[in-house]
Amino acid sequence: MIKGRFYGISTGKIAYKIKSSVSKEGEKKLFWQRGKVHAHIGKKSKNRTMKILHIIAGNLAGGAARGAYWLHQALVKEGIDSNVWTNSHITLGDERVRTTIKSPMDKVLNSIRSQLDANFQLFYPKRKKVIFSTGFFGIDFTKSREYKTADIIHFHWINGGFVNIKHISKIDKRIVWTMRDMWPMTGGCHYSIECDRYKYGCGNCKQLGSGSKYDVSKYILYRKKKYLPKNLKLVGISNWLSQEAKRSELFRNTEIKTIYNNIDTNSFFPIEKKQAREILGIKTDKRVILAGAQNINDFYKGFDKFLEAVNLLDREENLLLFFGKIDKSILDRLGFEYKSFGFLYDLISLRLVYSASDVFVAPSLMDAFGKTLAEAMACAVPVVCFDATGPKDIVEHKITGYKAVPFESEDLANGIRWVLNNENYKQLCKSAREKVITEFDSEIIAKKYIDFYKDILSE
Repeated sequence: MIKGRFYGISTGKIAYKIKSSVSKEGEKKLFWQRGKVHAHIGKKSKNRTMKILHIIAGNLAGGAARGAYWLHQALVKEGIDSNVWTNSHITLGDERVRTTIKSPMDKVLNSIRSQLDANFQLFYPKRKKVIFSTGFFGIDFTKSREYKTADIIHFHWINGGFVNIKHISKIDKRIVWTMRDMWPMTGGCHYSIECDRYKYGCGNCKQLGSGSKYDVSKYILYRKKKYLPKNLKLVGISNWLSQEAKRSELFRNTEIKTIYNNIDTNSFFPIEKKQAREILGIKTDKRVILAGAQNINDFYKGFDKFLEAVNLLDREENLLLFFGKIDKSILDRLGFEYKSFGFLYDLISLRLVYSASDVFVAPSLMDAFGKTLAEAMACAVPVVCFDATGPKDIVEHKITGYKAVPFESEDLANGIRWVLNNENYKQLCKSAREKVITEFDSEIIAKKYIDFYKDILSE
C-alpha cells in the first residue's frame, strides 16, 4: 500500500506527495496494467548517428510543446541523437534541452518579443479576442551550436515571438515541420473556424475584423511564401490537418505526411476510479462527466455546445468535473453539482482527474488532433466528441466512445447517455486504452518519425 499521503486537494490546484515507496501489492491495487515498457534511454543503435534538433516554443510541461517533448524523449530511447531548442523556462531536468531563458534579462526579452508579436492585433479594434501570431520576431537559432551539428531541423509550435519566419530561409539542412495547429498555413490565425481565405492568400481577415484585402494577414502569408524553403517537409498530426494544408495556397504543392500526435502511455494510465475519487475528494454515487482543456473558453473548443448538451441531462444523476481555465459563474448557473480543479500543472493530477471520470466530453469545433481525448482514453475513459476535424481520427464510434453529428448538441447529449448507460462499459474502457497504446503511443510514433527522417536523409 501507499506509505504516504496526498495533500493540497482543492479547487484550482492539486499537489501530490508520496513519502516513501509503493509496494508491488499496493501498486497492483492502485494502478491498472500500464502497457509495454519503453526501451532504456540511450540504448545502443545505429540511429545514434542521426542528429535531430527540435525547435519548440512554449512550456514543455503543457500544451502542444508537451507532445513535441514526448516525441523527443521517445526518439532518445530509440537511440536517436535528439536535442531540443526552446524558450521554455522549464527544462524538465533534461540535459538535451537547451533553453534561451538563461537569465532574468532573457526572460524579459522573451516577454517583449511575445508582446510585440501579439500587439499587431491592436491595430484592428474589431478583432476577436483569440490568439493571432505574426512570425515577425524571434531568436536566430541558426547561430546556435545545436543547429550547427544537426542533420535535421524539426519545427513544432514556434509562436509567441520565438521564431522569425525570415530565419528559416537561412537553413542549409533538411527541414521537418510538424503542424500542431493551422498557423503554418494561415496569415496569422491558429484556427480558421468559418474562414477559408487561407486557401486564397488571406486578407480581409475575419478574426482581425479588418475589412481590407491588404491587411497584416496578407503580409504574414506573403512572408511565409517568400522565406519558407522549397525542401520543407510537412507533417500533419491528423488526417484533417494534412488535408487542410493541401488545400491551402501556401502548401498545395508541398508533400505532406500524416503522423499522429503522440501520448506517453507510461504517464497516462488508469487508476481505479474509487481510489482516484477518494484522493481528489469526490464523494458521490453519481456518474462523473469530465470536460477540460488548457483554456476551455477558447472559441474553437465548443464549450457552448457542451453546456447545451448537459442541460439535456438529468441533474440528479450526474456530477460535472472540469479542469483548465474556466469562468465559474457559468458553472454556478448550470444547476449541476460540479467540481473544478482549475489549471493542472502536473501529469499526476491530470491522470487522477481522468481516472475519476466515467466519460470525457470533447466538444471542439476545430482541433488539430485532440491530445486531451487521447490522454483520457489512455486512462481507460471513453470519449464523446463531434465526428469532425482531428478528434474523428482518435475515437472509434461505439467502440472507444461516441462521435456525435457535427455540431449538434442534442446528439452530443445522446452520446454521453450512450456511454454512461452502456452495458458493455468495461469493454469500452479497455478498447479506449488499447486504441491509444497501439496507435498513439510515443514509442510507435517515434519509430514512424525515424523512418521518415531516414527517407529524407537518403534523398
